[in-house]
Amino acid sequence: MYVGEQWLFRDLELDVGAGECLVLAGHNGSGKSTLLHVLYGLRAPSAGTLEVAGQAPDERDGQFRRKVAVLLDDSELFVELTPRQHLELLLAGFDADLGDVDGWLQHAGLDERADVHAYYLSAGQRRRLLLLGAIARPHDVLLLDEPERALDRQGKEWLGEIVGNERELGRTVVIASHHPPLTDVADHALHLG
Repeated sequence: MYVGEQWLFRDLELDVGAGECLVLAGHNGSGKSTLLHVLYGLRAPSAGTLEVAGQAPDERDGQFRRKVAVLLDDSELFVELTPRQHLELLLAGFDADLGDVDGWLQHAGLDERADVHAYYLSAGQRRRLLLLGAIARPHDVLLLDEPERALDRQGKEWLGEIVGNERELGRTVVIASHHPPLTDVADHALHLG
């Protein structure tokens, strides 16, 4: 990927199969987030070809968005909505089963804060809600940009469980991270920079 006056990365050959996890590592500015943006279709690659979930990445394509769940660095919440409302809205948007909203909220440790506006959640609770939004909806591929950000120790352990569950369900996971334990659960690691 050519950005500004330099290549962040080039000649990458990645093949991450169903049930596998790739961790992108590297210092700030090495291209981890940029690569995730390319994989989600927010940016076009400078050269080469790319296929994610069986098609060219395009975040504007509803069929692609149904296959690829994402949590990017700049993902936001509607602060006037509660965690329950966020999850119900998200699941309804993907025609997913609304029957287990309480179970999902409990899974994320948000059951006691389920009916509090997101504005009043801590940074870690907001991050859990964003992660929950990515994993609760139907998907085949999960892209996560520094998902450990703002999570406490327990939240980071939960994140490890998420990655393990995603792999067991046969989903492909790509994570940009500075959190070394995530590399331990990955099938592949790519150091950029």
